[in-house]
Amino acid sequence: MINLRRSILLMSVTLLMACTRATKFSADKELDYCITQLSKSTSSLTDVNRIPRSIDAGKKDWRFVSYRDWTSGFWPGMLWYAYEYTQDKKWEEQAKRYSAVLFPLADTAAIDHDLGFQVFCSIGNGYRLTQDTLYKRVLLRAADSLAVLFNPKVGTILSWPRAVPGVDWPLRHNTIMDNMINLELLFWAAKNGGSQSLYDIAEKHATTTMQNHFRPDYTSYHVVVYDTATGKKIKGITHQGYADSSMWARGQAWAIYGYTMVYRETKDARFLDFAQKVTDVFLERLPEDLVPYWDFSAPGIPGAPKDASAAAITASALVELSTLVADKQKAAYYRDKAEAMLTSLSSPQYQSRKVNDALLLHATGHKPNGGEIDASIIYGDYYYMEALLRLKKLKESK
Repeated sequence: MINLRRSILLMSVTLLMACTRATKFSADKELDYCITQLSKSTSSLTDVNRIPRSIDAGKKDWRFVSYRDWTSGFWPGMLWYAYEYTQDKKWEEQAKRYSAVLFPLADTAAIDHDLGFQVFCSIGNGYRLTQDTLYKRVLLRAADSLAVLFNPKVGTILSWPRAVPGVDWPLRHNTIMDNMINLELLFWAAKNGGSQSLYDIAEKHATTTMQNHFRPDYTSYHVVVYDTATGKKIKGITHQGYADSSMWARGQAWAIYGYTMVYRETKDARFLDFAQKVTDVFLERLPEDLVPYWDFSAPGIPGAPKDASAAAITASALVELSTLVADKQKAAYYRDKAEAMLTSLSSPQYQSRKVNDALLLHATGHKPNGGEIDASIIYGDYYYMEALLRLKKLKESK
């Protein structure tokens, strides 16, 4: 019965999305908008040690962080995307300046599991676009630092380390869904001069997470707690979601993006099948405008805060997933959903425009902790730009 319902939904949504395509969504138009907004921000930024992170609801000014913050790589990453789109050297120079600030991360103790976010979204894009060997060396050192957080008994990378890794593991080993995105740095490094063990760590982390981080309906826990000594799973909980049993929107988006990337890197069919399963349950439960509430079980829906960042992450993943799925109908479904999501995010309801200098409104960071609720958040902007660029390239390749 469930499979029949999914098939009917897939057919109806595919037809609807085909009609949506007729409106000819323009990735270039929205990328031009991104460049306009970035120009507004860069005109007022003078200190590269103050990196934009978020703008609170009702405010105009960026909140800044240092290079140590887990979000520090997204701003230089956006500058690299601006350079990729425009080929204007001024964006390359800005991107280089902010990327250089992050170099020390590669050579310090890995006390943050988000090292992949920090350096691969920034320096990784820089290397992809310039082939600068300095960037390559930094990335390889960073991958080695991140790998220190891997616990072979558990089979995952440690999240939120409490002590210097390699000296004394905590009694409990936490792994959060966000860590799936950090694996891309390890896969890249293993294929670009680093140790094969980096690939093995990334693949093992993805496999262990696939086995322990999901409920029977393929919705994800935010956090899984393991026993460090035995490697056994203790429980699945949430930290930023509504409840231990609920689907936190951004966590599920990380899963969609992460397993799509892992399949791209490994070509292991298990991961492609799983990427589709975690994607389908997310897409089936979206509200009409395709931008999720911060948690799918959040109290107060439809008055609960949305999370545009979860939509942006998912849209970017869907563009790529559409190129990896062999079934043409399913591929078209994912691509059309991505385009419809981007159409919604590009509307006056979600674009920042004159409200502030960011790209998007209505993202939610840490609702239970009261942080960055209904705000403009840098990672939402980053994945929005990435999704637009991916869609543009996909259309140009046809």
